[in-house]
Amino acid sequence: MKRVTHWIAGAASPGAGRTADLFDPATGQVSGTVDLASAAEVDAAVAAAVAAFPAWRDASLTKRSQVLFRFRELLVAHQDELAALISAEHGKVHSDALGEIARGLEVVEFACGIPNLLKGGFSENVSTRVDAYSIRQPLGVVAGITPFNFPAMVPLWMFPVAIACGNAFILKPSEKDPSASLLLARLWREAGLPDGAFGVVQGDKEAVDRLLVHPDVRAVSFVGSTPIARYVYETGTAAGKRVQALGGAKNHMLVLPDADLDLVADSAVSAGFGSAGERCMAISVVLAVEPIGDELVDKIATRVRDLRVGTGDSDMGPLVTREHRDKVASYLDLGVQEGAKLVVDGRESAPEGDGFWLGPTVFDHVPPGSRLHREEIFGPVLSVVRVSSYEEGLRLINEGEYGNGTAIFTNDGGAARRFQNEVEVGMVGINVPIPVPMAYYSFGGWKSSLFGDTHVHGAEGVHFYTRGKVVTSRWLDPSHGGVHLGFPTNA
Repeated sequence: MKRVTHWIAGAASPGAGRTADLFDPATGQVSGTVDLASAAEVDAAVAAAVAAFPAWRDASLTKRSQVLFRFRELLVAHQDELAALISAEHGKVHSDALGEIARGLEVVEFACGIPNLLKGGFSENVSTRVDAYSIRQPLGVVAGITPFNFPAMVPLWMFPVAIACGNAFILKPSEKDPSASLLLARLWREAGLPDGAFGVVQGDKEAVDRLLVHPDVRAVSFVGSTPIARYVYETGTAAGKRVQALGGAKNHMLVLPDADLDLVADSAVSAGFGSAGERCMAISVVLAVEPIGDELVDKIATRVRDLRVGTGDSDMGPLVTREHRDKVASYLDLGVQEGAKLVVDGRESAPEGDGFWLGPTVFDHVPPGSRLHREEIFGPVLSVVRVSSYEEGLRLINEGEYGNGTAIFTNDGGAARRFQNEVEVGMVGINVPIPVPMAYYSFGGWKSSLFGDTHVHGAEGVHFYTRGKVVTSRWLDPSHGGVHLGFPTNA
């Protein structure tokens, strides 16, 4: 069986302490082990990053861009290998794994343009023969703590920008599917990144806690559940670090009566059950403005019953762990107890065997404010809530704890424009079910979906991984006039 370990100072670095089992979600069988870093092993990775930082910081922007371009080409060449690792440990089907790599590649390509992204400003003669200009400089050693649901994409949303800006980066991936991180590390080495400028520490809470308080780690990016995001933000900022912590979600799709219901049904099924619903941008609630509810639910249910659940050339794979599958499945009984109608029961379409399977599930007439409606399930469960008007649907969205993503489906441009203005959510789709921004915009939500004031990648990502400096300069000429003790002015 395979053993997944750390990557420190440009090489694999086997741990010397605790380990955890890795599983094949499709079979439920143990497939290997992963080392769990101690505080000392985290310190070793940070020390290697500290040593690598000065030379990488001082590398020219052209040099950094060349390394980024080579990394991009290597990532494209190895994408099938990377997707296979993701499928084997996370469970998502191969095409879905390739899709997450493609979205990560967008950020790599964005970071390749770092010379333009780091341009400062210049003002001549702010005072007589005095110029002023601004520059942005890297922070030093920064860290990323990433979730199980996108073992390639979410790290790729962080470290290409951080490294392009001149930082050294430590990645702490999920211990549930860690193998992708080591392949990414090898590609960085092959691309020419200095040893130590990218490190990987596998692990659990012990590794996370050490990164959050380590005096040489300047900033931490996190994506995960809201309770842990809040903990990461509070712990990291208390230790004086810059922190961006993205939490959970409960994303609603508001469907107005004039919408194309076939498009809506296709979109709801695609957005609700891709990656087995293990997406922070998944649509998990459809708000159907009456009188379209019956027709829309019939169209959704018909499509869901045609989905193929399994391995290979299937539409949807298993969930990541047995414990998570059981937690998601518990909501099926809860929904019935709360008065919702179970239209499609995912337990009936789950393949036989010991894998972590649960098929797509659809509920109708979900009571507004019920646990099924409010709580993040993070699995293949789609809830339909009937509402009487646009205003009622908007109120339910805005009253929710989360504000990550949302969508409206309508052919009314005025209603769409009103929605984008009034909804209290960070990412909005108009007839687009999963409005994940392109790399040159930034990803992040509102309310309990984000702790910190900076979103991921795009211009905000560059800002997060750099700090500004303003320089005021005077180059004297022979007519400078000698000593003058008066208070300096702009004359």
